[in-house]
Amino acid sequence: MKKVWLVPLTLLLSLSVLIAGCGNQQGGNVNADGKKVIHIYQGKVEIADALNKLKAEYEKQHPDVELEIQSVGGGADYAASLKAKFAAGDEPDIFTNGGDEEMNLWLEYLEDMSDQPWVKNIVDGAAEQISKDGHIYGQPNGLEGYGFIYNKDIFKKVGITELPTTIDELRAACEKLKAAGYTPFSNGFQEWWVLGNHNVTIPFSHQDDPNAFLKQLDNGTAQIPGNEKFDEWLNLLDLMVKYGNSNPLTTDYNTQVTLFANGKAAMMQQGNWTQVQIDGIKPNMNIGLMPMPINNNKEENDRVFVRVPNNWVVNKNSPVKAEAKEFLNWLVSSDTGKHYITDEFKFIPAFKNIQTSDKQLGPIGADIVKYNNAGKILPWIFPKFPMGLSKDYASTMQAYLAGELDRQGMLQQMQEQWVNLQLR
Repeated sequence: MKKVWLVPLTLLLSLSVLIAGCGNQQGGNVNADGKKVIHIYQGKVEIADALNKLKAEYEKQHPDVELEIQSVGGGADYAASLKAKFAAGDEPDIFTNGGDEEMNLWLEYLEDMSDQPWVKNIVDGAAEQISKDGHIYGQPNGLEGYGFIYNKDIFKKVGITELPTTIDELRAACEKLKAAGYTPFSNGFQEWWVLGNHNVTIPFSHQDDPNAFLKQLDNGTAQIPGNEKFDEWLNLLDLMVKYGNSNPLTTDYNTQVTLFANGKAAMMQQGNWTQVQIDGIKPNMNIGLMPMPINNNKEENDRVFVRVPNNWVVNKNSPVKAEAKEFLNWLVSSDTGKHYITDEFKFIPAFKNIQTSDKQLGPIGADIVKYNNAGKILPWIFPKFPMGLSKDYASTMQAYLAGELDRQGMLQQMQEQWVNLQLR
């Protein structure tokens, strides 16, 4: 993959010298009480409350340290806000990074963490997205997975006894749900990442060799228009809209999850990061995770999407990087830290020394573990996209869903957007 926007980022961040009179790197890491301050900037808003509780626990055990945590995400643009912080000289000491292209973009600011004590405990393959040339530049947050989260009670009530693993079976299930008065899908298509990250990954991941397909797009030997998997994917997207809630393009993430958790819809495209919010609306909800079929090949479709989506990284220019690394080691080695990872964050641990149970993870996470252990997984491809492409794709998909583009026009525009970003 060609690396894009790396030079503009370097130029942008160099402006911090001119803009910032005093940021974190010039004395902002000691508070009035003389405590070392670790500034943490992260993009998973669903764990914001739990992180604040963890902050109190950590500071109690480390009285000379203060954690300052800022969570940005959901409808906000974490990547853009992170660039703005660096440009203003307000550099965090720890921040989150998705790996692959995002790692390449920020590599010059990332501390090499290969020598950290937790490295030996990483689950096999869990650090691939945050590694380069034999070095590990971040601590994996945990495994995540997505597909269709479904309401088991509603499925049982309408007589859906087997999970649909083909597009025809899914359509038949939707008809049963609709006939019984249920909305089959809660779609939150106002959120660019629901479409431009998770949904658009589907046709890429179903290619015979997804990585080879990306290279072929780069060198012009493959095209999105006319590709069978993209045509099949649009059959699924059309089905989701046909059997979904009204006004999906103005339905945000919170509304989408709330519709599902309140039993107004039987399914939604989301992952285990929704477990905490669902529990807050309806504790002990009888739910599970199922595949997102695009054709009638059961073996091809009976898989869900699994990956380490985020990694804690340390700013190598931080004056408190030793304290920052100590915190990350505590997070995955102490009993308190491990408790937060499994019981509070509901993360599927990426470390062999952190044991967990279905009860701790919740039903969505438990199903992801089962699919993962059975090898029934599909890769997340969007982290390997040229930077900025996911948002472009989301806009194009929203235009299609609004009726402004037909199928061919949408796929052709996606092809052109890939080529244009490669040329920047």
